[in-house]
Amino acid sequence: MDKPSAPNFPRKAARALADTQLRDNLRFATQSLREKRMAVFDDPEATEALRDTGSLIKAGALTRLPELLEMLERHCSENGIVVHWAETTDEANRIVLSIMEKHGARKVVKGKSMVSEEMHFNAFMKAHGKEALETDLGEFIIQLNNEPPSHIIVPAIHKNRKQIGKIFADNIPGTTYTEDTDILLATARRILREHYRTADIGLSGVNFAVAETGTLCLVENEGNGRMCTTVPPVHVALMGLEKVVEKLEDVPPLYRLLCGSATGQRITTYFNMIKGPRKKGEKDGPTEVHLVILDNGRSRMLADPQLRQTLQCIRCGTCLNHCPVYTRIGGHAYEATYPGPIGSILMPQIDGLKTKGELAFASSLCNACSEVCPVKIPIPELLRRMRNESYLKKGTGVIPGHGARRNLLEGLTWKAWRYSQTVPLLNWAMLKTLAITGRILPRVGPLKAWTRIRTKPVFAKESLKELTRQEGIRHE
Repeated sequence: MDKPSAPNFPRKAARALADTQLRDNLRFATQSLREKRMAVFDDPEATEALRDTGSLIKAGALTRLPELLEMLERHCSENGIVVHWAETTDEANRIVLSIMEKHGARKVVKGKSMVSEEMHFNAFMKAHGKEALETDLGEFIIQLNNEPPSHIIVPAIHKNRKQIGKIFADNIPGTTYTEDTDILLATARRILREHYRTADIGLSGVNFAVAETGTLCLVENEGNGRMCTTVPPVHVALMGLEKVVEKLEDVPPLYRLLCGSATGQRITTYFNMIKGPRKKGEKDGPTEVHLVILDNGRSRMLADPQLRQTLQCIRCGTCLNHCPVYTRIGGHAYEATYPGPIGSILMPQIDGLKTKGELAFASSLCNACSEVCPVKIPIPELLRRMRNESYLKKGTGVIPGHGARRNLLEGLTWKAWRYSQTVPLLNWAMLKTLAITGRILPRVGPLKAWTRIRTKPVFAKESLKELTRQEGIRHE
């Protein structure tokens, strides 16, 4: 059996916990996001009803996903959008590369797209001599610093304005250090506007894809998404296959949930509805629009009635903001495209339990993530599913890499425990042994790590049955 990968998460988490500046930045940012969410969802009954609606819409779409995807392809094609299907991230990257090479393109400007992060799109393009430039402000900042995003919605959540000022001064020629956010914004705007003008391809994500009309919906606040999808001559949209909904009327409740949960807004500054390339007589917009629909393990999740609930996620990031683990260590400790609670159930299913299974154990199971999830994904239940499959026998689970944590010693230990609880003589012998050796056992071997952060159990010299017998209580 394959051995699990080295447990990097505990080491990375310990390093993050020791970084006081990181913890201060995360505390300030996540507390602000939680407060904004509470302000916009101030009516508990209305919020619960809206969450029920959102959950039903997403669950209903998943039950008809193959049909809705075919409908989406048909209507997108009628609208002039070229639809591509990608089973793997490598296939998706090569589709985009082929589009770029067809047009002789050298540079692509990107709106925010978690699917592109999943694809490691920037690194792929760089390896093939292409330039991929992030235009979301948070993504732009961390790209300058050669970092991956730390959050699904707020990529640079781990940086304060002093750190951002230094990143700009160190990486943008002719820029002097400043903490003035207006100057920093103006600098980013100046640089990005030139890239919009000269880019060959614009790339975006997709928040919702409407099957009945072939409409791609894009949610944003900065206007960069609109620039990426209208200024360059070619627009490429990337989406996971779970983003489809049936009707336009399904979008408003999901949009309301997404805005309120992600940034504490009732509505974002921009909401783009893309139905195809520029038509005759129109003065702006791309001449070509391509939609790349990525699977990357999603169809496997869809096939399992419990795991398919993972696909209800609308990528709002609110579970990260409320997680007692994420809010103290940030996203980089996870070493995953999707960090936090949602990443801890999604990444093991995408990359396998052998590689990312340890993330399922990066949780206190406090249920905070489930209580705030706008579409009611039972994240703690799915975390337990990940953990259980980590110890299954090979061939008895459905998640790739199941059984990665299974080992002979632990299996024998649990068998011994079972027999000690079912055979009276063995149970008596075990209790007597623990009464004598129990005071030193937790200080040796693997139990030493367990008691480092827990109160050491004290084993009684006499069992409850023996004590009651001494009191004259008979046992039938």
